[in-house]
Amino acid sequence: MTAQASPTGLEAAFLENRERLLRFLAARGAGEDAEDVLQEIWLKITARRTGPVASPLSYLFRTADLLLIDRYRARRQADRRDRAWSDVHSGATPGVSDAPSADRQLASRQLALLVQKLLDDLEPPRVGEVFRRHRIDGLTQRQIAEEFGVSLSTVESDLRRAYKALASLREQLDEV
Repeated sequence: MTAQASPTGLEAAFLENRERLLRFLAARGAGEDAEDVLQEIWLKITARRTGPVASPLSYLFRTADLLLIDRYRARRQADRRDRAWSDVHSGATPGVSDAPSADRQLASRQLALLVQKLLDDLEPPRVGEVFRRHRIDGLTQRQIAEEFGVSLSTVESDLRRAYKALASLREQLDEV
């Protein structure tokens, strides 16, 4: 209610029929939101200075109905948006992401750094590069041999060294 004078028009109708409006909202499914909707109605009618309303009670019920419809639409739109987001970002189980947890991501990064260091430290340095070109870049052994100017058996030997070093690293990590 305004601090200036006694309520008139819509404000008086609202105050006189507050309980009826509350029952109307409850019957229309507002549930726990009924008081919030009433507050919204009060804010709307006190914020706007409208001219005389021929049927203030009908106006208030219509306002309440429209606010409920707006809330319903907003909730439905939010549900659709959430469902669409979940469909795009969730995994095989609805609502559960297939993305690895933060711990797993961190462990994977650390393992990748270990493997990178291992490959960089292999002798001769060509061994790590041969492995990367074959396993990461997808080149055939013959293409790698031509690129590095070595024989096919040298490429095979380099790959064996890299695999052996990786297997050794795997065994060390399994022991921990």
